[in-house]
Amino acid sequence: MLDIPSTARSPQQMFGAIAKNYYTELMNVKREDLVVVSVMPCLAKKYECQREEFSTNGNRDVDYSISTRELASLIKSCNINFDLLPEEDFDNPLGESTGAAVIFGVTGGVIEAAVRTAYELFTGKKLEKIDFKELRGLDGIRMATIDFNGTAINIGIAHQLGNARKLLDGIRTGMYNFHAIEIMACPGGCIGGAGQPLHHGHSDIIKARFDAIYREDSQKKIRKSHENPYIIKLYEDFLGHPLSETSHHLLHTHYFDKHNK
Repeated sequence: MLDIPSTARSPQQMFGAIAKNYYTELMNVKREDLVVVSVMPCLAKKYECQREEFSTNGNRDVDYSISTRELASLIKSCNINFDLLPEEDFDNPLGESTGAAVIFGVTGGVIEAAVRTAYELFTGKKLEKIDFKELRGLDGIRMATIDFNGTAINIGIAHQLGNARKLLDGIRTGMYNFHAIEIMACPGGCIGGAGQPLHHGHSDIIKARFDAIYREDSQKKIRKSHENPYIIKLYEDFLGHPLSETSHHLLHTHYFDKHNK
């Protein structure tokens, strides 16, 4: 089933590729002199950033990946009190995010973010309904049909690998027929990742993080990825257009069968 996954890189690897190939031009520095560090809820990101296909001449797109729990430990060990620090804005470009970016961290969030953009690109019409509550929830396997202006799009969602196996087995046997599926390995999605503060299996902690994600999404001024002004400018100035030669090279990947390795 290696032909099924999206070829789009993870947000970590997309940012690393942009940082090492676009920011270096803006700042007039060599990629070898730019150090990219990601802070992630996922311990698997440590392996991902070391994959050979995510480097150029031995220089990684992402040099180091630390977990959110490791960052918290660093902050405590350095005695940093954020309440005493002055307010600052994130650096731009890519210092501003959308609601769609926020919900990437929860099960069902990646596909909902994709639907918000895909609907407008597919139909050419403005999406009035931003919240797709039929895609949300903490049930291990969920299914929904989204109306794309008269075209029914069937979507399957699973979190935790046992549920993912059941969903994929259903696809193999013909029980399910989806246009798109989303699978996350951790309970609740990235909010329950192994790099996060430990939840010890307490569902109330996962639920609190789940609710916080959607609350932050609802408060964002921009809630669709393709409306982020810095992403628009990035395409205008550097990438050209989605699936251009440059964007395909930097933002997409390919997969290998590792069964015999």
